[in-house]
Amino acid sequence: MDMSTESPATKVWLVTGASGGFGRALCEAARDRGDQVIATARAPAALDDLRSALILPMDVTKPASIRAAVRAGVERFGRIDVVANNAGYGHVGAIEELSEEELRRQYEVNLFGVINVTRAVLPQLRRQRSGHLVQMSSLNGVVGLAGGGHYAATKFAVEGLSESLAEEVAPLGIRVTIVEPGPYRTGFAGTGARFANAIDDYAPTAGAAREAIAALDGNQPGDPAEGARTIVACVHSPDPPLRLPLGEMAIEGIREKLREQLAATT
Repeated sequence: MDMSTESPATKVWLVTGASGGFGRALCEAARDRGDQVIATARAPAALDDLRSALILPMDVTKPASIRAAVRAGVERFGRIDVVANNAGYGHVGAIEELSEEELRRQYEVNLFGVINVTRAVLPQLRRQRSGHLVQMSSLNGVVGLAGGGHYAATKFAVEGLSESLAEEVAPLGIRVTIVEPGPYRTGFAGTGARFANAIDDYAPTAGAAREAIAALDGNQPGDPAEGARTIVACVHSPDPPLRLPLGEMAIEGIREKLREQLAATT
């Protein structure tokens, strides 16, 4: 057998959006497991204290910077085993409330960023005949959210893209896992959140969501370090799932959505 088709015990991770939240937690959890880490961010100086990682600049909206990071990672480690498509943010507001620039930026980072990174790493993974793409979705990649429609749309799209990708690359020895976290104590609802200018007519819907998200900051039930360890364990398991909901709120929210869909078919 060609040894390149076997999943190595020690893996090389490439993590996007590694400066905080799940990205930083994934880098630390993978490192603690004994894996090698390529940590990337638009401002890599924020990663200077991340021990024993290869730190590289990357902007997921700029394919040339992605290709440069992939080349540098392969030159350093000889391969890339896991790609964590983590970079993203939420822009809170009703569908109408986001400006043209705001909504396009939301799609550019959350959806096209994932597409850009995926397309850039696939030639290397195909050559290896191995690899694992960890695509960070959300509970709101399955369940819509008033006041977060554009964010949800990007995550719904990541789900469809990744489910299709999984079928395409399975014969090549490449795996895909879609991670669907509920609320975790990252900067998503705090420093990482962006809020559109409000329209009074949406106060009962998008406005209520805006208030709830702001109040959630720092009070989310999920611990990102624990969630990251679960993701790392999933990648190291012999039969990783296509979907990995994280947290009780995600599990129950997805179950309820699927129950409603099933009931609508009867």
